[in-house]
Amino acid sequence: MQSLQWYLHRLRTMSAGEIAWRVHASLRDRADRLLLPLRQRPRPMAATWEPGFHVPEPSVVPQELPALLARADRLADNRLSFFDLDDQPLGDPIDWNRDFGNGVDAPRGFAGRIDYRDIRVAGDCKYVWEPSRHLQFVVLARAYRLSGQRRYAEAVVRQLVSWLDQCPYGTGMQWRSPLELAIRLINWTWALDLIAPTGLVTGDLRTRVLDAVQRHLWEISRKYSRYSSANNHTIGEAAGVYVAASYFRGLKGAARRRDEAREILCREILAQTYPDGGTREQATGYHLFVLQFFLLAGLVGRWTGDDFPEAYWRRLETMCDWLAALLGGGGVPMIGDADDGCVGDMGGDKLDPRQWLAVAAVVFNRGDFKPLAGNAVQAVGGLLGEAGREAFDALAVPGEAGPLVSTALADSGYYLLQNGRVGDGISVMFDCGPLGMDPLAAHGHADALSFTLRAFGADVLVDPGTYDYFTYRRWRDYFRSTSGHNTIVVDDENQSEMQGLFLWGRRAKAECLAWQAGPAGGVVSGRHDGYTRLADPVVHTRTLTLDGGVLRIDDTLEAAGEHRVRLPLHVAEHARVEQVDPAAWRIDVGPARVLVRMDPALQTHCLRGSEDPIGGWISRGYHRKAASCTIVGEARTAGPAAFTCTIHVERSTDDR
Repeated sequence: MQSLQWYLHRLRTMSAGEIAWRVHASLRDRADRLLLPLRQRPRPMAATWEPGFHVPEPSVVPQELPALLARADRLADNRLSFFDLDDQPLGDPIDWNRDFGNGVDAPRGFAGRIDYRDIRVAGDCKYVWEPSRHLQFVVLARAYRLSGQRRYAEAVVRQLVSWLDQCPYGTGMQWRSPLELAIRLINWTWALDLIAPTGLVTGDLRTRVLDAVQRHLWEISRKYSRYSSANNHTIGEAAGVYVAASYFRGLKGAARRRDEAREILCREILAQTYPDGGTREQATGYHLFVLQFFLLAGLVGRWTGDDFPEAYWRRLETMCDWLAALLGGGGVPMIGDADDGCVGDMGGDKLDPRQWLAVAAVVFNRGDFKPLAGNAVQAVGGLLGEAGREAFDALAVPGEAGPLVSTALADSGYYLLQNGRVGDGISVMFDCGPLGMDPLAAHGHADALSFTLRAFGADVLVDPGTYDYFTYRRWRDYFRSTSGHNTIVVDDENQSEMQGLFLWGRRAKAECLAWQAGPAGGVVSGRHDGYTRLADPVVHTRTLTLDGGVLRIDDTLEAAGEHRVRLPLHVAEHARVEQVDPAAWRIDVGPARVLVRMDPALQTHCLRGSEDPIGGWISRGYHRKAASCTIVGEARTAGPAAFTCTIHVERSTDDR
């Protein structure tokens, strides 16, 4: 249950129109509860199974097939890996209403009354929802088509039937979030089409499936996320409706719902992304998440002769350009929130952005994307089939890796100071963008003027990630705090005020003051006003200068009184860190040898896996964290203050 204060803060973010809409939604839920017994009754289904399209026959190179089948064997045995759970037994039949992370049962009453944010009531909703997104159905279906072994298709049907048995319409967590219904629809569509040749879905089961799809479409279409909740959820909901309504075209109202969903997608791709392609949620994980929705819906539109307008495809390609700009320097920095969200499992590591850039290389005929994908190309065959693999192989690419040039993604507020070659250079990413998407900034972090450093393809200084949403409030707050990023912390306060798990109060406003790219890197400068709310206001200005292998960080604090200042630098978890003198630290990671020299006015120490105070952690996935080193410089200041730190980067003679 949320506190009264939270409700007051949340109310302040709403317009009069949103308040009216939410009152209507509350009345709708009350009516739904009364009508639920009537609506759960079996309904006559006059609809016919008329596939509006067929997904491409999946393709895989022979050496990749054994790994796919081994994974499918585990899935057929009701074992699933998700979040921090590896090969988690889900029961036989699978218990679809259980939080396996915390070992608790989820409520099964009327869905509209379940407070999914309250772990005391619902468990961690992420653990309840993830298995029911049914990405694993597509893995099993691909295994069937590529091996010819019917048992994989039978596993899809067996698990689907058990889900239908345990999750009746309108009850339990699986009917609580329209986004979850939408992702499930996409995976049902893909899997059911792939296993169609078996003839397993016939008779009464076919009727049950059509009825379930119809209910999903109806439920989403009348509960689209709107107003302050209109973020990635709106995109995902519309994509799910569009894909399923395009495939199950014989269902009543399918054409109308498809057209409505298409209109939403065309609107939201422009509303929720910047002209430079970045997501307004200021979160790289959600950038990839919504990119998948847009891409899958767009492909279905082409396959059904209902192609999306040029503006849609142009912005989608720009989203891929934005992603490619980040991949040139190595792995994508973990900016903002991430919860391991994925729309479809088409092959390889489903969370690897390179898989989707490889698909985009084919869709947009972009040979320059091909080398950035490296060997992460399994999704091309899984999604686009043999023709897609052949098209990818035929793409022309430059003869050698191009220069890694400095790039301003100014619309979204990110600046890349870079030199060297693509995949083998030095890359500094500077965050000078907004906290997140208005009005909630739900998935933003208090990271203004933070930066990351990658060298020769290896992470050196990182954004530590997200780790948790609902279960561990202390960890949720740490990973999105200013202390959890490579930027100045004043008086142990956050730049922006946290008011809830996904709610912010007064926010730091960052602006770029100067940008100049050069062949050796360049200069970028920015400032933010997040600490002007303090009794003695403070303005933080930071200038980064990259000149070959030397990065200089100049921080100035405009203030009148005394303050405690901290500069944390979060080091990648696999690095070896050694203090070489009171102000200098050496970092060895992969092919990079790095010397960090802190300002002499800062007293430095290292936190590694510390819980009091929290520091020295990195999270590469939901509920997965590892100890790392956070180098911390501290000082007490009086009046204006300035600090200069330098980071020297060179290639190691031996990869450690």
